[in-house]
Formats: sequence, structure tokens, C-alpha cells
Amino acid sequence: MHTRQLTKLDGLLLQVDRALRTLAAEPPAPARLSPGKTAEEHTLDEREKRHAIGLMRVNHTGEVCAQALYQGQALTTKLTSVRNEMEQAADEEIDHLAWCQDRLKQLGGHTSLLNPLWYGLSFGIGATTGLISDKLSLGFVSATEQQVCQHLENHLEILPENDTKSRAIVQKMLEDEGKHATVAKEAGGLEFPSPVKGLMTLISGAMTKTSYHI
Repeated sequence: MHTRQLTKLDGLLLQVDRALRTLAAEPPAPARLSPGKTAEEHTLDEREKRHAIGLMRVNHTGEVCAQALYQGQALTTKLTSVRNEMEQAADEEIDHLAWCQDRLKQLGGHTSLLNPLWYGLSFGIGATTGLISDKLSLGFVSATEQQVCQHLENHLEILPENDTKSRAIVQKMLEDEGKHATVAKEAGGLEFPSPVKGLMTLISGAMTKTSYHI
């Protein structure tokens, strides 16, 4: 039996399907159990709950962006090894996406209404960097994941102390994102200059502020 080779149209349709699944009400099932499942649930007052919802909504939007970034890069990257790295990272990020969305439901919150906008922007950036060069693409992943780690570390400091479920999820996400940054760097990613990282911080800040509230 011969296996049919996927055409460019097939690849594009797969990306559309992935986008719809990412932005759908129910994300794909995670491969790993959420760290929050085994953490004890504590009562949060209304202020703590609103704050936890805002932070977990930001984290969910960050995972939406990660899906888009990796899929855009996988679509345009030139080296098969890099494409495989991007697709594997995207699969691991699905766990984070599902964990955050599940926690939002438990808290009585909703995902950001601006997720389609952020997905489209991130997909475009990923596809563009992949077209330019694989080293640039990997460098962007490494720089992005480093910033994500900084955000997650900050969230661990400001999440309510008794929100052990959210904290367990964020802690595991931090470990995974750190690995993604290291893998991208060791695979040959470029080290971005400070001005570029500063611009990335501004864009990330806009996403964070809007997603926290909307």
C-alpha cells in the first residue's frame, strides 16, 4: 500500500483545521494529565478569583499564540528537522492550552475574545520568519519562550497563594517552556539583539494587558 504524499493544499487545510481546533470552545484533548488535577482546591474570595481568571486567561492566550507561531513556522521552514521540532513543540503546547482552558472553566471565567486576532498575528510572524531563514525562525522561538518564562515566573509571584491548582499548572508550563527555549537555541537559533527583544516585549505587553480584561 502506497502512502499519498501531502500536497501544499493538504498542508494548508491541515493548518486551517489546527487553527479552528485551537480557537474552538473545546481544545484538543491533552496528552498529559493537568498538574492542577492532583492539587488541592481552596476557596478563593471574589477578588482573588477575578485576578486568577485574568492571569489564566493571559496564559491561555499565550498558548494560542504559541500554537499559531509554531504552525506558521512549520508551514514555511525549509529543513525537515526544524519542521519536526516545530510540530513537536506545538503538540506539547496543546497540553498547556487545554490545562489553562480547563482551569478557566473551573474558576468560572472565559477565554479571551481577542484570541482570533492574536492567532492571526502570531501565525503571520511564524510563517514570515520561517520563509526568511530557519536560524531566524529558531531564534524567534527561543526569544519568545524566554519572554514567556519571565511572564510565568511573574505569575507565580502574583497568583493567589491559595490557588494551588493554577499555580501547579503555571509551574509545569514554566518547566516546559524553558525546555523549548533551550532546544531552539541549541538547534541553531540566532541570538536576537536587545532592540528586537524590546519590540517583542512591547507586543507581548499589549497582548497581556488586553487578554487580562477581555
